[in-house]
Amino acid sequence: MNSITCFKAYDLRGRIPDELNEEVAYRVGRGYAQFLSPKRIVVGRDIRLSSAGLTDALCRGLTDSGVDVYDIGICGTEGVYFATFDGAYDGGIMITASHNPPDYNGMKFVREMSKPISGDNGLKEIRAFAEAGAFPAPARLGKRIPVDTNEAYVAHLLSYVDLKKLKPLKIVVNAGNGGAGLVIDRLEPHLPFRFIKVHHQPDGNFPNGIPNPMLEENRTSTIEAIRSQGADFGIAWDGDFDRCFLFDEHGGFIEGYYIVGLLASVLLRGQPGGRVVHDPRLTWNTIDLVEAAGGVAVLCKSGHAFIKQRMREIDGVYGGEMSAHHYFRRFAYCDSGMIPWLIVAQVLSETGQKLSTLVGERIRLFPVSGELNYRVPDAKAAIASIEARYGAGALKVDRTDGLSFEFPDWRFNLRSSNTEPLIRLNVEARGSESLMRAKRDELLAHLKAQGAVAADH
Repeated sequence: MNSITCFKAYDLRGRIPDELNEEVAYRVGRGYAQFLSPKRIVVGRDIRLSSAGLTDALCRGLTDSGVDVYDIGICGTEGVYFATFDGAYDGGIMITASHNPPDYNGMKFVREMSKPISGDNGLKEIRAFAEAGAFPAPARLGKRIPVDTNEAYVAHLLSYVDLKKLKPLKIVVNAGNGGAGLVIDRLEPHLPFRFIKVHHQPDGNFPNGIPNPMLEENRTSTIEAIRSQGADFGIAWDGDFDRCFLFDEHGGFIEGYYIVGLLASVLLRGQPGGRVVHDPRLTWNTIDLVEAAGGVAVLCKSGHAFIKQRMREIDGVYGGEMSAHHYFRRFAYCDSGMIPWLIVAQVLSETGQKLSTLVGERIRLFPVSGELNYRVPDAKAAIASIEARYGAGALKVDRTDGLSFEFPDWRFNLRSSNTEPLIRLNVEARGSESLMRAKRDELLAHLKAQGAVAADH
């Protein structure tokens, strides 16, 4: 077989059917089995139109390899994570393309205890086996067995809150025609909340746009519902809801960075010395809140595989990225798009405060630019020019992920994309939005002189 081009750094993603099709899915199933030699595997899928056919082909590849497949049906990526660790399976595969357009699909892979399989620990081997096609004959054929994990999954989610302390909040939930609405419907009978459901029904055609709340145009329906209904806050998810995005009672979109600090302060209660893993793009607010709560902030390279590995190494209580990925020790160190908003709802219930108040002070203390993406002719040259310009005056330089420079009252991180000539800039300051904006504009002017052009994402 020719090269399978849809393997990426952390997962598999490609356009249907030229990059990813049922033949590729079958071979990937055989390759996964050849690499891991599992006996029992969990498989789940998102609501994309192509997901059912790809799942059938993948499962044939696994069962033809002698693997028993436990099919949990339509779910979010965290559904596969949960089923894998809760049922002590040998691994799991999720069929999803998350926030990509409808004509894309993909797969995410884990091994036992939901440990991620990525480019540096197995994905390349799976690809090589799938391309070679020299699959060994199994001693027996495997079976495909449907299994319902929803009751156990919902019970686990609810274990993160004290139901007696929850108030009857009014919450806008926007599933973006993805699968998150199915979980909300299962949680609803157990919670005192009134859910205002927007684009709630799963539809693989994505009639209301790609489920990606990072795109500003996709936030409008959530914002309008919050304002018209007088909601306490709002939530929107991407397609496989491994991320959730929060909006305050005014409809204001909250940067994921500020939610990291909020969750860390809650999860450190009763955990003196607990460790919180965070990425280097924006750091000061997180460090400030973690230390105030008696915890230890641990810096780690961005990306779910790196965060999860570091959390396992240090037994981190919680991990968070500004990209709205939130990781929990009791969730096998995996990310969830459901646990964060449940915890936030309990905080609002306990304190009686508005979400804008809870995060507003932090936004004033540590204003940020938001991630700015620019295309450049030469990413390395552009970053080198920034280093030459700012390096001598920096109090601290960190290269955990890209380049981070700290000064007395402001800092920035500049990193290049792994897959395209793109650089990503984040700027934050201490207590001065005007300083943050001035330094942001100064950096962008320097980058534009190197040929940088604003990207669409």
